[in-house]
Amino acid sequence: MWYMYILKCSDSSFYIGHTNNIQERLTRHNSGRGAKWTAARLPVNLLYKESFISEQDSIKRELQIKKWSRNKKEALINGDFKKLKSLSKRHHP
Repeated sequence: MWYMYILKCSDSSFYIGHTNNIQERLTRHNSGRGAKWTAARLPVNLLYKESFISEQDSIKRELQIKKWSRNKKEALINGDFKKLKSLSKRHHP
């Protein structure tokens, strides 16, 4: 199983990544060995994850969400699908 995940850093920024082991990856991030971005913004907390059968699908979703606005990411994290839909580009030309 593969995962796309969203972390919240100590400076309130988001980090989006993918992994096949959420707990191990979170431990790596919080030990400063995960990514340069998170290493400079410790500690980090897992806010959201989605599971996928393939690594390719988790990467595709990661890249999609990285392009989103902060408001749209927050709507996803909060499960606010009405707000998420209203923030989509087809609803905001």
